[in-house]
Amino acid sequence: MNQVVISGTGLFTPPHAISNEELVASFNRYVQQYNAEHATAIAAGECEPLAESSVEFIVKASGIQSRFVLDKDGLLDPDRMTPLLLERSNDELSVQAEMAVHAAREALENAGRSAADIDMVIVACSNMQRAYPAVSIEVQHALGIHGYAFDMNVACSSATFGIQTAANAIASGQARVVLMVNPEICTAHLNFRDRDSHFIFGDACTAVVLERADLAVSAHRFEVLGCKLVTLFSNNIRNNAGFLNRCDERGVGAPDKLFVQQGRKVFKEVCPMVGEHIVDHLAELELAPGEVRRFWLHQANLSMNELIARRVLGREASRDEAPVILDRYANTSSAGSVIAFHLFSRDMTEGQVGVLSSFGAGYSVGSVVLKKY
Repeated sequence: MNQVVISGTGLFTPPHAISNEELVASFNRYVQQYNAEHATAIAAGECEPLAESSVEFIVKASGIQSRFVLDKDGLLDPDRMTPLLLERSNDELSVQAEMAVHAAREALENAGRSAADIDMVIVACSNMQRAYPAVSIEVQHALGIHGYAFDMNVACSSATFGIQTAANAIASGQARVVLMVNPEICTAHLNFRDRDSHFIFGDACTAVVLERADLAVSAHRFEVLGCKLVTLFSNNIRNNAGFLNRCDERGVGAPDKLFVQQGRKVFKEVCPMVGEHIVDHLAELELAPGEVRRFWLHQANLSMNELIARRVLGREASRDEAPVILDRYANTSSAGSVIAFHLFSRDMTEGQVGVLSSFGAGYSVGSVVLKKY
């Protein structure tokens, strides 16, 4: 079996940022308009008034301060509150493929690789722009890569599941060098008119190059010591958008066709699940939590990350041990933990160990234990 390393990462950050203050101002204008339009029904007790949001509520609930987005104007328009991403012709590069190409080129450069070196492309993310042709094959074509490509979706855990899939292909000799990309347009599946979740997501794309250790030329690489994945069915995070929606018109446009979650249940159930998962994975590799230099955790909620790190370490983790990027990127689904790894790994020295972990809808949990090479 071939030894596998991560030899390069890349990050595409959208050009627009939205602060909590801007988001709250837009949301509250919508609430005021709604309550005014439904004043008679509200007064008669026929419907409930909507409650306004606040910066303090968002920070307390999530730790998020801002987010990067592909479109700002559409999101902040209280009459629209969804990104305006115009359809492109079939001859143009799709939005997700364009994001992926940006991140992939940086990852290839950091790995010291070219498109000619890649055997396999995986696009792993929460939502695909279309059913087919696969976005991964479009990315493969845009970069001039030979070999084969496919899409995969494990919601927020897509990146860790993609890393294991790539690592397995390399270890078995099926591929030598693999490009794994996570183009997340999370703002397109978020209900910006829902007070409990309108602040959660941002857009971003990450890319990871994995390859045989004996072929790697990058000076900055991490050996994949092991991957561990688990899934457990839960309805507590759900999105019912799909091709069957048109078969029952009654549900078209309903809130459940966007991101919905029961946040308190998710927090209560997922945190211990992830903490135990990481501890068990380290034990399987004969590593103690105290030997881990850094935890690159899924960037969904600050309190969740703090609790998970505390469950693993038995104490509070410092920001150096468990970096936070969700304050400025928000939840970018599968890209979040890879963003943390991309931005906070170059200071690690040879032999130091880190854990990259993601978790989310499914439920799904993935962890990748890495050692600086």
